[in-house]
Amino acid sequence: MLGLHESTHIATQICVAGAILGIVYNVLAAMIAPRFNRPSKTPIHKTRPVTILKPLHGSEPGLFLRIASLCRQRYAGKVQIVCGTQRLADPANAVVRLVQRLNPAAKIDLVIDERVHAGNPKVANLVNMEAKVRHEIIVLSDSDIVVDDDFLSDLVAELDRTRTGAATCLYYGVAAGGVWAEMSALNINTQFLPNVIVALTFGAAKPCFGSAIAMRKDVLARIGGFKPYLDELADDYAIGKAVRAAGLDVVVPRWAVGHACSDHSFRSFWEHHMRMSRTIRSIDPLGYVGTIFMYPLMLSIIAALLGAHHPIALPVIAFFSRVFLTFRVGRSFNLRRHSLWLLAAHDVISFAVFLCSFFGGPIAWRGQRYRLLHDGTLERSTEIEIHQHQ
Repeated sequence: MLGLHESTHIATQICVAGAILGIVYNVLAAMIAPRFNRPSKTPIHKTRPVTILKPLHGSEPGLFLRIASLCRQRYAGKVQIVCGTQRLADPANAVVRLVQRLNPAAKIDLVIDERVHAGNPKVANLVNMEAKVRHEIIVLSDSDIVVDDDFLSDLVAELDRTRTGAATCLYYGVAAGGVWAEMSALNINTQFLPNVIVALTFGAAKPCFGSAIAMRKDVLARIGGFKPYLDELADDYAIGKAVRAAGLDVVVPRWAVGHACSDHSFRSFWEHHMRMSRTIRSIDPLGYVGTIFMYPLMLSIIAALLGAHHPIALPVIAFFSRVFLTFRVGRSFNLRRHSLWLLAAHDVISFAVFLCSFFGGPIAWRGQRYRLLHDGTLERSTEIEIHQHQ
């Protein structure tokens, strides 16, 4: 049986090795990042009419501008925008009506349906909106997604490929204001986005992102519409998996849309980050465990506390690898610079979320709490209500 000294030594060596691997990973991701955010500008052979589905919940900061941006797309085909809420009193309804009044030429439908179909509130919203779809091409886009004027033309162009069943978009974080919104954007830009970029480069992932998913109406019918995904936490991943199971490809173009981050408190950030972490863990449990080496700063600090040689050098190198990655991602996607102290604070909190994500407990989402079951589906808790909007 190993003594305390031997056990400490082994733990130290593991942390050192993990930190070094994480440093190498950060540098690799930083070098790959500029290859992305390059719109292919694939020409559209047929300008087909498009229906955009925008499920909403509450009046999030900047929601008016995000919906209005869909009315000024440089797209020659017909565009229908369908916004949906699940409450008559939802403040998002007033935002949609204002966009309708200010853009009378735009085809904007508002679906308000208070029926609750199942666990995932976004998918329940989509089920309610599905009957309003008029056109051949369907584009799903989350309420917090920021797009430019060429979004539709660039995304729909990806569907012209022979075996493409769906096209989905990477996304970067844009802080809507406040330190916790900044922290949330930092988490996307220095954790999520680099991981996806590396995984796509080496063929280690087959993602599908709720930020934006474009597919033909017949493809949606082939995968059963939206109802089969009502209880899925990772509904976007499940939709992509179903498209691939139908023998079609899901393409991820090398450009990204924005994700507006509006977390306004530590609790809001923690619950949001925890939900996303546990979503990823539900998709790929073993792979998620392996992401521990993506926290080189914390691993190097733990190694230093356990008595590693040269205790200062490794944490310093680890931190500067994170700074280098942050700089390269920001430059590649034209993002605002993040503060260095915020990066350090993020890495500490993010590591704590990683550790806590392995333990049970409810997931907070859109004013409700849900239990995540072993198969990755959701079960709504009717006993615990939360009053925080996320």
